[in-house]
Amino acid sequence: MQQLHRFGHRCFIRFLLALLHSLAVVNGGPLQRLLDTHWQSATATWYGSPDGDGSDGGACGYGSLVDVKPFRARVGAVSPVLFKGGEGCGACYKVKCLDKEICSRRAVTVIITDECPGGYCSGGHIHFDLSGAAFSRMAIGGEGAGLRDRGMIPVIFRRTACKYLGKNVAFHVNEGSTDYWLSLLVEFEDGEGDVGSMHIREAGSSDWVEMKHVWGANWCITAGPLRGPFSVKLTTLSTARTLSARDVIPVNWSPKATYTSRLNFSPQL
Repeated sequence: MQQLHRFGHRCFIRFLLALLHSLAVVNGGPLQRLLDTHWQSATATWYGSPDGDGSDGGACGYGSLVDVKPFRARVGAVSPVLFKGGEGCGACYKVKCLDKEICSRRAVTVIITDECPGGYCSGGHIHFDLSGAAFSRMAIGGEGAGLRDRGMIPVIFRRTACKYLGKNVAFHVNEGSTDYWLSLLVEFEDGEGDVGSMHIREAGSSDWVEMKHVWGANWCITAGPLRGPFSVKLTTLSTARTLSARDVIPVNWSPKATYTSRLNFSPQL
């Protein structure tokens, strides 16, 4: 009877641990949430010039970054389901077309830099509107034009880790920022690429103050006068991983400048 009691007690403890784990996953607690990396169905189109890099800037606010490597020719706009009001900006996906007659076996990796709110992207559909270059790379050799001529095509997609080789997370101070309104854009985030929340800490303070999501990949704080240097803490949207860049924005910061940290997330999911 005593052994049975101990067995029942152990089962109950295991049940509680499993329950706590599930709650932590759902609520973003101390245990990391799970990220779905399975292939899923969607549709895709292309825009811009046939071999072009895609959008100039886009709804995420990356500006001229989309025209240069590592973004160049790897950008894409997504429907609101994946754009997530801008919090999906920076996420990386593998996209693959399915017709064996014209499609390559390889998937193209794209970075979310823009939103496509209408047309194929409306009505809760999952849709990728890719740069001409990214769309063409899904085709077998010499069939890029033929694939583009098909217009909208069925595809499969999945999340993949963002990898910016040789780069660390950077923070661009947006134009118009002052000592009373500071707006930041996150760049080159490895791993999940997205941002669920941002906090900032002023010089001489031990308090992390939550920043407000403005639009796209842009966040701001309204207070002041704000005193640098500033430390910035990122929390990813997908699994609530955190990264803290200490004193990354100097005391003599200026609008339109970009400040690079000394660290990055692991380039894996």
